[in-house]
Amino acid sequence: MIPRYSRPEMLALWTEEAKLGRWRDVELAALAAMAEQGIAPQEACDTCQAKAGTFGPAEVLAIEEIEKTTKHDVIAFLTFMEQRIGPSARWLHFGMTSSDVLDTALALALRDAADVLLKGLERLMKAVKARAFEHKQLKTMGRSHGIHAEPTTLGHKLALWYDELARHRQRLLRARAAIAVGMCSGAVGTFAHLPPSVEEGMCKRLGLLPAPASSQIIQRDIHADYFLTLAQLATSIEKFATEIRHLQRTEVGELEEPFSKGQKGSSAMPHKRNPVLSENLTGLARLMRGYAWAALENVALWHERDISHSSVERVVGPDATVTLDFMLHRFAGLVEAMCVHPEAMERNLNHLGGLVYSQRLLLALAKKGMERQAAYAIVQRNAMRFFEEGVAFKTSLLADETLLALMTPQEVEACFEEGYYTRHMDDIFARVFGKGS
Repeated sequence: MIPRYSRPEMLALWTEEAKLGRWRDVELAALAAMAEQGIAPQEACDTCQAKAGTFGPAEVLAIEEIEKTTKHDVIAFLTFMEQRIGPSARWLHFGMTSSDVLDTALALALRDAADVLLKGLERLMKAVKARAFEHKQLKTMGRSHGIHAEPTTLGHKLALWYDELARHRQRLLRARAAIAVGMCSGAVGTFAHLPPSVEEGMCKRLGLLPAPASSQIIQRDIHADYFLTLAQLATSIEKFATEIRHLQRTEVGELEEPFSKGQKGSSAMPHKRNPVLSENLTGLARLMRGYAWAALENVALWHERDISHSSVERVVGPDATVTLDFMLHRFAGLVEAMCVHPEAMERNLNHLGGLVYSQRLLLALAKKGMERQAAYAIVQRNAMRFFEEGVAFKTSLLADETLLALMTPQEVEACFEEGYYTRHMDDIFARVFGKGS
């Protein structure tokens, strides 16, 4: 991913130096398991552990130079390790195949990336929760089909976001657990040259579980599930960002992204304050769904494996995790500093002159004994006068003799109380955030 959409903490997991370090860790863990079971000499294991070393830019360049000849990255790595360690290095990769290293190392990277993502998600959930409680009772217009429906609160909108994010947290935890599996089963997964106990010992040292069964690779439905989980979370962020974009429209003006001192909205129009952060998140979510689709394509490989998945994962592994990490922190910052305009919310609540209370009138007439369709006709008839003649809804109702035959003017007036629509916010918040929150 380009630096513009990258954060250092996540990016550090995907450097060449970090990748080579994981390959080293897998090889050493496998060798330690072999030595423990008498398959390899303990002395050779100790020597490899002592001389394996670390990887910096110079080592990366040296391995890349070897790869120019080998045309195989794992062989180039092992050749370098033989040069660094000496004769004991012949026990590295003993009985193993490249995918034992590559797939196990990828599991380590994706597991650790999930931990970084969980931290970003926790920041976002904390921000959404704080703003939800801040605006728990701030009345705003609820909309369906983009049209005014009935009053809700801004806190209610944010509680919905939090509840959705909580589900994503559970999905991400499950995906982290599922991806954290390694393998050391050999060329086609039959353990022909090393027993399953070596795989178990290797995985235990790395903090992984052994894949219950593998071919020459760990099966890619596991990876597809991981990237689908990331894409789902990104899509919810897009959903929330789209809500902000709609509510920042000039005609609505209820929410607004932070606009810092010196910021410019347009090269042509100095007055512009655009929802650029939300639009950016919307675009990045499209990429995230593309990465998930590519991961799905990786599931159907030939026989025990081919390497058509390899090039895909070299891109989607780092790009998807780096992009989502960026999205989580960008959106968290947006929520933390989001500007709220209560006066615009009040204006919009009154924009239709009370039409949004029509359902309460309908139900009140039904309680009085009127058939629902007859009641609907009365309320709708009076509501349409607002659009067609400009007559205020309440004024029209109080002049309707059919309605007044069943309801007093005071009962009509009572149907226009805003608080009626938000009186269960405490109940909703208790469900979402827990009782006593």
